Amino acid sequence: MNWKIIFIGGVVFYVTQFIVGLGSGAVIHEGVLKELYLANAGFWRPELNEVPPDMAALMPRWITVGLICAFILAAIYSWIRSALNGAGWLRGVKFGLICWLFLVCFCAGWSGIFNLPDAVWFWWAVEGLLYYLVGGAALGWVSEKLSPAD
Repeated sequence: MNWKIIFIGGVVFYVTQFIVGLGSGAVIHEGVLKELYLANAGFWRPELNEVPPDMAALMPRWITVGLICAFILAAIYSWIRSALNGAGWLRGVKFGLICWLFLVCFCAGWSGIFNLPDAVWFWWAVEGLLYYLVGGAALGWVSEKLSPAD
């Protein structure tokens, strides 16, 4: 297990995805899905149903969970990156694609449980693709700098 990749790579992975989320959030969540979110208000945390939504109340949770998950995914990447070929950033993109495929499977399964419109699942998957490809490229690039792959 490579601790530099887990912690430094994990932070880079998280920060990169956070930056992507600033753009995709405005387009997807505040644009494309806004009306669907309002129509399905019962699914969201109470803080998100306030007018205006109290995003600051949820930010500690979102950051904590995001970092923990980024560290876990960076650990997984450090274990499997030798199975991927190419430059560091390309290995990361391939890892991101693997993560996205898992996300698509989970979204498909959850769509049979949670009664949200298919458009929500679709756009969450699109956003996930952006997060994982860009975040994966950053993770792969920084991992190669920290510890060249075998």
